[in-house]
Amino acid sequence: MSKPGMSDKKGLILLSAGGTGGHLFPAQALAEVLIARGWRVDLVTDERGDRYGGKFPAETMHIIPAATVRGGNPLTYIKTAFVLGIGVLRAFFLIGKLKPRVVVGFGGYPTLTPLIAASLRRIHTVIHDQNAVMGRANRMLADRVEVVATSFPKVHMLGEKNAHKAVRTGAPVRAAVVEAASAYDPPETDGEFRLLVFGGSQGARIFSDVVPGAIARLDEAHRDRLKLVQQCREEDMERVRAGYDAIGVNAELAPFFPDMPKRIADAHLVISRSGASTVAELAVIGRPGILVPLPHAIDNDQLLNATALAQAKGGWLLPQPAFTPHRLAEDLTSRMDNPAMLATAAAAATGVGNPRAAETLADVVEALAEGKEIPAELKGAAA
Repeated sequence: MSKPGMSDKKGLILLSAGGTGGHLFPAQALAEVLIARGWRVDLVTDERGDRYGGKFPAETMHIIPAATVRGGNPLTYIKTAFVLGIGVLRAFFLIGKLKPRVVVGFGGYPTLTPLIAASLRRIHTVIHDQNAVMGRANRMLADRVEVVATSFPKVHMLGEKNAHKAVRTGAPVRAAVVEAASAYDPPETDGEFRLLVFGGSQGARIFSDVVPGAIARLDEAHRDRLKLVQQCREEDMERVRAGYDAIGVNAELAPFFPDMPKRIADAHLVISRSGASTVAELAVIGRPGILVPLPHAIDNDQLLNATALAQAKGGWLLPQPAFTPHRLAEDLTSRMDNPAMLATAAAAATGVGNPRAAETLADVVEALAEGKEIPAELKGAAA
């Protein structure tokens, strides 16, 4: 899957990320910067990442088997260990062939094997964690790698033993996100109100269940102001459209919006989950959001991400048990009637965002590749 025309001036940086947008988008942001600086970039991922292969700006994408480490019977552990062992072996030979200057991981179990292999070959290693709490795969790698790059000033579960490895770079976002950043234009109290609803790369059923009912509870004057864009799962599309048709609301619905950064920038208010990439993009673009963390996550990463933005006054945390049509209708009415509140939150969100995070992370990677010191001001994110 080679792409011609890549520069060979400085050598190869090997990136590794789990095959979801939450892991791949920050890896893509770093790749864009490194390529612009004259480095070659390859990507190691799993089969899921192949869906992004045509969009990821890597010279070559390498697929290596991965397995999720989870509880189960002894047979499950044996099977997982076998798959990971095969993956480490393949990554070991791949890295020996490619000879990258640095290997950078972005979380997810597909990063385990190349980062372990890189450490065995004594190649420089970096992991980046997008969340306010370190993911399980990154926690398993933290003892082995040289640098742990973080998005937040306080990172849960990093551990005191590895705190000296921490550098705060911020959360890298794609060039399209930085380009979408613009001054917030508050809605008029009686004018159009642009509402964007999305729930991650596959949409979230809870938004299909709750948002139409909340919109139905708004009075007619508020409903008439709405310009609604909502991401829905394919299987929910028909019932959601029927719900909006029944109350005379013209909504743009789709299972995926390829221009999501522009959609965020166009919105007066966003309702979304609080994955790391979502929070980072809201902050860099500077838009207020009602954040509904995914419940029952093992490490509560989305809750901590949403809490960090809410504590900065850049959005509002609404736990899923409280995310009901009645409560959401009240919150929407309050926000629609208070443009100053929205503008204040948009400004606060912008204060959290770091549009230069990808450049900062690239500085760290280049310092390792070239045998230089990492800038002292970046060191020491709190554990």
